[in-house]
Amino acid sequence: MEYVLRKHAAVAAFLLAAIFPATGAFAQSANGIAGTWTLVSSVLDRGGTKVDQFGPGAQGMMILDDQGRFMLTIIGDIPKFASGNRATGTPEENKAMAGGSIALFGSYAVSQDSKTLVFRIDKSSFPNWDGTEQKRSIVLLSDVSLQYLTAQASGGGSATVTWKRAR
Repeated sequence: MEYVLRKHAAVAAFLLAAIFPATGAFAQSANGIAGTWTLVSSVLDRGGTKVDQFGPGAQGMMILDDQGRFMLTIIGDIPKFASGNRATGTPEENKAMAGGSIALFGSYAVSQDSKTLVFRIDKSSFPNWDGTEQKRSIVLLSDVSLQYLTAQASGGGSATVTWKRAR
């Protein structure tokens, strides 16, 4: 009986590995950028003055699938709303939420020649970006790191955004 259970467990493990491959190998496209990335930093440069765009406690995730779709979210250290209801935030709470986060999704493409990542944004928490094409100059792309420059950041100035591949 024990042998049969071990045999079934081994077969189940093999099938699960075939259906759900490890994330490091999953969704790897020819351009090497597809996958899940976590935020390392987002540094805003406004004429020589550099600041952490979303604050020191910011966290973020970017998913670039192998079909050319993406989702990106960065959330800073935003204080809780006193009311406990996001629909009834004070002007100060709403301002902190809007300034301390960004979320967007749509499709993307990579130009190896010009070292450019292009986001075609369907929708964004910064509505001025809805329906636009945003180009990011790739500064670094390796198996574990991605860094790009946003020439016109949503918070003004330019931003250098650094990601590490999620494992």
